Amino acid sequence: MTETAHRPGRARLLLPALAFVVLLAAGVGAWTFFARGESGAVGGIGGPFTLVDGGGHPVTDKEFRGRYMLVYFGYTFCPDVCPTTLAAVAGALDALGPKADRVQALFITVDPQRDTPAVVRDYAAAFSPRIKGLTGSPDQIAKVAGEYRVYYAPQRSQGAGDAYTVDHSSILYLMDPDGRFISPLRADQTAQGLAAEIAQHMSG
Repeated sequence: MTETAHRPGRARLLLPALAFVVLLAAGVGAWTFFARGESGAVGGIGGPFTLVDGGGHPVTDKEFRGRYMLVYFGYTFCPDVCPTTLAAVAGALDALGPKADRVQALFITVDPQRDTPAVVRDYAAAFSPRIKGLTGSPDQIAKVAGEYRVYYAPQRSQGAGDAYTVDHSSILYLMDPDGRFISPLRADQTAQGLAAEIAQHMSG
Protein backbone atom coordinates (compact mmCIF):
# COMPACT_ATOMS: atom_id res chain seq x y z
CA MET A 1 0.00 0.00 0.00
CA THR A 2 1.39 3.42 -0.92
CA GLU A 3 1.91 6.28 1.50
CA THR A 4 -0.85 8.31 -0.15
CA ALA A 5 -3.34 5.81 1.23
CA HIS A 6 -2.47 7.00 4.72
CA ARG A 7 -4.06 10.40 4.33
CA PRO A 8 -7.24 11.32 6.26
CA GLY A 9 -10.35 9.43 5.21
CA ARG A 10 -8.72 6.98 2.80
CA ALA A 11 -9.00 3.97 5.12
CA ARG A 12 -12.63 4.39 6.16
CA LEU A 13 -13.72 1.15 4.55
CA LEU A 14 -11.10 -0.91 6.36
CA LEU A 15 -12.61 -0.86 9.84
CA PRO A 16 -15.46 -3.22 10.62
CA ALA A 17 -18.27 -1.75 12.67
CA LEU A 18 -17.53 -4.04 15.60
CA ALA A 19 -13.91 -2.96 15.83
CA PHE A 20 -14.99 0.68 15.82
CA VAL A 21 -17.31 0.05 18.75
CA VAL A 22 -14.46 -1.62 20.63
CA LEU A 23 -12.21 1.36 19.95
CA LEU A 24 -14.77 3.79 21.30
CA ALA A 25 -15.32 1.65 24.36
CA ALA A 26 -11.58 1.64 25.00
CA GLY A 27 -11.50 5.41 24.79
CA VAL A 28 -14.39 5.85 27.21
CA GLY A 29 -12.86 3.39 29.65
CA ALA A 30 -9.49 5.09 29.51
CA TRP A 31 -11.08 8.51 30.03
CA THR A 32 -12.76 7.24 33.20
CA PHE A 33 -9.42 5.88 34.39
CA PHE A 34 -7.62 9.19 33.95
CA ALA A 35 -10.50 11.31 35.17
CA ARG A 36 -10.33 9.50 38.48
CA GLY A 37 -6.65 10.30 38.56
CA GLU A 38 -7.27 14.05 38.70
CA SER A 39 -7.94 13.70 42.43
CA GLY A 40 -4.48 12.23 42.86
CA ALA A 41 -5.31 8.52 42.58
CA VAL A 42 -3.35 8.29 39.34
CA GLY A 43 0.07 9.86 39.09
CA GLY A 44 3.20 9.69 37.01
CA ILE A 45 1.53 10.34 33.67
CA GLY A 46 4.07 11.19 30.98
CA GLY A 47 7.82 11.06 31.08
CA PRO A 48 10.97 11.28 28.96
CA PHE A 49 10.84 9.90 25.45
CA THR A 50 12.97 9.61 22.35
CA LEU A 51 11.04 9.32 19.08
CA VAL A 52 11.53 10.16 15.41
CA ASP A 53 10.18 13.22 13.60
CA GLY A 54 8.97 13.56 10.03
CA GLY A 55 12.51 14.03 8.75
CA GLY A 56 13.70 10.83 10.36
CA HIS A 57 15.61 12.69 13.07
CA PRO A 58 15.55 11.75 16.77
CA VAL A 59 13.43 14.04 18.92
CA THR A 60 13.06 14.04 22.69
CA ASP A 61 10.53 15.52 25.09
CA LYS A 62 13.15 18.07 26.17
CA GLU A 63 12.83 19.86 22.82
CA PHE A 64 9.38 21.04 23.85
CA ARG A 65 10.31 22.52 27.21
CA GLY A 66 8.94 26.00 27.68
CA ARG A 67 5.71 25.13 25.84
CA TYR A 68 2.61 23.25 26.81
CA MET A 69 2.38 19.88 25.08
CA LEU A 70 -0.97 18.62 23.82
CA VAL A 71 -0.32 14.94 23.15
CA TYR A 72 -2.54 12.53 21.24
CA PHE A 73 -1.87 8.88 20.38
CA GLY A 74 -3.42 7.37 17.26
CA TYR A 75 -2.55 6.09 13.80
CA THR A 76 -2.92 7.28 10.24
CA PHE A 77 -5.17 4.43 9.09
CA CYS A 78 -7.70 5.32 11.81
CA PRO A 79 -10.98 5.91 9.96
CA ASP A 80 -12.90 8.26 12.25
CA VAL A 81 -11.71 8.93 15.78
CA CYS A 82 -8.18 10.14 14.97
CA PRO A 83 -9.06 12.48 12.10
CA THR A 84 -12.00 13.89 14.05
CA THR A 85 -9.79 14.54 17.07
CA LEU A 86 -6.96 16.10 15.06
CA ALA A 87 -9.43 18.35 13.27
CA ALA A 88 -10.65 19.53 16.68
CA VAL A 89 -7.06 20.09 17.83
CA ALA A 90 -6.33 22.15 14.72
CA GLY A 91 -9.48 24.20 15.31
CA ALA A 92 -8.62 24.67 18.97
CA LEU A 93 -5.16 25.98 18.12
CA ASP A 94 -6.74 28.48 15.76
CA ALA A 95 -9.25 29.50 18.41
CA LEU A 96 -6.51 30.06 20.99
CA GLY A 97 -5.07 32.89 18.93
CA PRO A 98 -1.67 34.13 20.19
CA LYS A 99 -1.79 31.63 23.07
CA ALA A 100 -1.35 28.82 20.52
CA ASP A 101 2.30 29.86 20.17
CA ARG A 102 2.81 28.47 23.67
CA VAL A 103 1.34 25.07 22.77
CA GLN A 104 2.97 22.21 20.85
CA ALA A 105 0.48 19.63 19.62
CA LEU A 106 1.97 16.15 19.13
CA PHE A 107 0.48 13.23 17.23
CA ILE A 108 2.28 10.04 18.26
CA THR A 109 1.51 6.94 16.25
CA VAL A 110 0.70 3.60 17.84
CA ASP A 111 1.25 1.89 14.46
CA PRO A 112 4.97 2.29 13.74
CA GLN A 113 4.93 -0.57 11.24
CA ARG A 114 2.95 1.46 8.71
CA ASP A 115 3.44 4.99 10.00
CA THR A 116 6.89 5.89 8.73
CA PRO A 117 8.34 9.35 9.48
CA ALA A 118 7.14 10.78 6.16
CA VAL A 119 3.67 9.27 6.51
CA VAL A 120 3.06 10.56 10.03
CA ARG A 121 4.53 13.96 9.11
CA ASP A 122 2.23 14.43 6.12
CA TYR A 123 -0.80 13.10 8.00
CA ALA A 124 -0.39 15.52 10.89
CA ALA A 125 0.38 18.45 8.59
CA ALA A 126 -2.80 17.76 6.63
CA PHE A 127 -4.72 18.98 9.68
CA SER A 128 -2.42 21.80 10.77
CA PRO A 129 1.24 22.77 10.39
CA ARG A 130 1.15 23.27 14.16
CA ILE A 131 0.68 19.54 14.78
CA LYS A 132 3.92 17.58 14.83
CA GLY A 133 3.77 13.90 13.90
CA LEU A 134 6.12 11.49 15.66
CA THR A 135 6.88 7.82 15.19
CA GLY A 136 9.65 5.45 16.27
CA SER A 137 10.61 1.83 16.64
CA PRO A 138 8.07 -0.56 18.17
CA ASP A 139 10.08 -0.46 21.40
CA GLN A 140 10.13 3.34 21.46
CA ILE A 141 6.39 3.51 20.87
CA ALA A 142 5.73 0.91 23.56
CA LYS A 143 7.83 2.92 26.01
CA VAL A 144 6.13 6.27 25.43
CA ALA A 145 2.70 4.62 25.42
CA GLY A 146 3.56 3.07 28.76
CA GLU A 147 4.65 6.45 30.13
CA TYR A 148 1.28 7.94 29.18
CA ARG A 149 -0.69 4.81 30.12
CA VAL A 150 -2.04 4.45 26.60
CA TYR A 151 -3.88 1.31 25.56
CA TYR A 152 -3.31 0.07 22.02
CA ALA A 153 -3.68 -3.32 20.36
CA PRO A 154 -3.35 -4.18 16.64
CA GLN A 155 -6.23 -6.31 15.37
CA ARG A 156 -4.83 -8.52 12.64
CA SER A 157 -6.77 -11.21 10.83
CA GLN A 158 -5.25 -14.00 8.77
CA GLY A 159 -4.55 -12.92 5.22
CA ALA A 160 -5.39 -9.26 5.89
CA GLY A 161 -1.83 -8.10 5.30
CA ASP A 162 -1.55 -4.35 5.93
CA ALA A 163 -5.33 -3.95 6.15
CA TYR A 164 -5.50 -4.22 9.92
CA THR A 165 -6.86 -1.87 12.55
CA VAL A 166 -5.48 -0.77 15.91
CA ASP A 167 -7.71 -0.47 18.95
CA HIS A 168 -6.47 2.42 21.07
CA SER A 169 -7.54 4.77 23.82
CA SER A 170 -8.56 8.23 22.64
CA ILE A 171 -7.50 10.90 25.12
CA LEU A 172 -5.64 14.19 24.85
CA TYR A 173 -2.90 14.81 27.41
CA LEU A 174 -2.07 18.35 28.45
CA MET A 175 1.45 18.73 29.82
CA ASP A 176 2.91 21.89 31.36
CA PRO A 177 6.02 23.72 30.07
CA ASP A 178 8.19 21.60 32.35
CA GLY A 179 6.78 18.38 30.90
CA ARG A 180 4.55 17.58 33.87
CA PHE A 181 1.07 16.17 33.44
CA ILE A 182 -1.71 18.73 33.97
CA SER A 183 -4.92 17.02 32.92
CA PRO A 184 -6.57 14.63 30.48
CA LEU A 185 -8.84 16.36 27.97
CA ARG A 186 -11.75 14.70 26.23
CA ALA A 187 -11.07 14.02 22.57
CA ASP A 188 -14.76 14.02 21.65
CA GLN A 189 -15.47 17.73 22.06
CA THR A 190 -15.65 20.75 19.79
CA ALA A 191 -12.65 22.82 18.88
CA GLN A 192 -14.09 25.73 20.88
CA GLY A 193 -14.61 23.56 23.95
CA LEU A 194 -11.12 22.15 23.69
CA ALA A 195 -9.60 25.62 23.29
CA ALA A 196 -11.47 26.83 26.38
CA GLU A 197 -10.14 23.91 28.45
CA ILE A 198 -6.57 24.46 27.30
CA ALA A 199 -6.76 28.18 28.02
CA GLN A 200 -8.18 27.49 31.47
CA HIS A 201 -5.12 25.45 32.36
CA MET A 202 -2.59 27.89 30.94
CA SER A 203 -0.96 30.37 33.30
CA GLY A 204 -0.67 33.99 32.31
